[in-house]
Amino acid sequence: MAAPGLRIATRKGLFFTSRDSGWKLASPNFLGDNCSAVLRHPVSNAVYVALDHGHFGVKLHRSRDDGESYEEIPAPAYPPTDENAEPWVDMMGRTIPDSLQLIWSLEAGHADQVERLWAGTIPGGLFCSDDGGDSWQLVESLWNDPLRRKWFGGGMDFPGIHSILVHPDKPEEITIAVSCGGIWQSTDDGASWFSIGEGMKAPYTPPEWASDPGIQDVHRLARCRSMPDRMWLQHHAGIYRSDDAGRSWKIIEDVKPSSFGFAAVAHPQQPDTAWFVPEIKDEHRIPADGRVVVNRTDDGGNSFKSFYQGLPGPNAYDLVFRHALDVDQSGEILAMGSTTGSLWVSEDGGKSWQTVSNHLPPIYALRFDHS
Repeated sequence: MAAPGLRIATRKGLFFTSRDSGWKLASPNFLGDNCSAVLRHPVSNAVYVALDHGHFGVKLHRSRDDGESYEEIPAPAYPPTDENAEPWVDMMGRTIPDSLQLIWSLEAGHADQVERLWAGTIPGGLFCSDDGGDSWQLVESLWNDPLRRKWFGGGMDFPGIHSILVHPDKPEEITIAVSCGGIWQSTDDGASWFSIGEGMKAPYTPPEWASDPGIQDVHRLARCRSMPDRMWLQHHAGIYRSDDAGRSWKIIEDVKPSSFGFAAVAHPQQPDTAWFVPEIKDEHRIPADGRVVVNRTDDGGNSFKSFYQGLPGPNAYDLVFRHALDVDQSGEILAMGSTTGSLWVSEDGGKSWQTVSNHLPPIYALRFDHS
C-alpha cells in the first residue's frame, strides 16, 4: 500500500505533507485564504478545496494534477428564494438563511460513481454533483422535508451537514449527520430521506424533546468500512455506538477523562476500534487537565485507553475540530490538528505521536488521500 499523502485545510491556506517526505510540509496553496474543506477524490484523483472568503462568499476549486494547479469551479448554489414562502425560524428565534454560508464537508460517491461528489453545507443543504463539480444540484427531497424545520444551530449559528457516509456496498444508501438535526438516511440515492437515531438523548433541550432524533447535536459520525453497520458517533452529550447502520444507538458511559469532544474516526478494518479526542464541555472546550490525549477503544467501547506520548501537556489548551482527526486505510497512521496550529501524526495507531508543526494557522480539516 502506498504511503498516504495528507492535506491540511487551515484558516490561512491548504498545506500538504506525506510519510514519504518524512512529514515535511510542502509549500502551501491558497496562502492566506480560509480553507473549510478538502478532498482528494479516490476514483478520479481530483483534489477539491472549499474556500470561505467571508464577505466575498464561498468558492470551490479543483485540481486535476494532484494539486500542482487549480481551477475555480461552481460552488453549490441554493435556488432562488420564494418570496411567498414562510421564513425558517429556529427554536431560538433566529431566521435561518437559504443561501450558501459555508461548505462544511466534501465526500466522494461510491467507487462505481466515478465523478460523484457530495457537499454538506451551512445552512443545512445537501448538494450532489455527477460531473466532478462542474454543476451541483440541491437535494430538494431533504431540503423540503417539513421535519427539517426542527433543525437549529449548535456551535455554528446555523445548522450544518458535517458528516456524509456512502455505504461501501450499497451506493444508493447515504447517511448524513447534522448539527443540530440528528442523523438522516436515504436508501434510494437521495430521492427520499428519513430521520434515524433511536437511543440518542439531548439533555440540553426541554425533557419532552430529549429523545427526538431530529434535534440531536451530532458532532461527528464515522463507520467501519469492512463492517458498515458498525458506526460511531461523537454527540454533544457523549459517545455512542450503533450496530445497525445508525438506526439505533447505545450510549457509552464513564469514558475518562471526558466523553465530550468533536472528532471521531473508525478503524477501516477493525469494527471494535475507534478514536476520539476528549475535551471539557461546554463553556471551556479545552483538554481535561490541560493535557492533549487521544482515546482509543479496541473492544467496541467497553473500555478506552488514553494515549498522550508526544502530545503537549500539562498547560496545553488545543481544541481539535470535528474534521481535524483522520486515519489512513491501514488503520495505523493517524493525523490530528488543532486550533492553535499544531499538527501531529501517529504511525502506531495513536499510541505515540510526533509533531509535524506547532506554527500552522488554525486547522479546520485534514484528510488522508484514499484510493
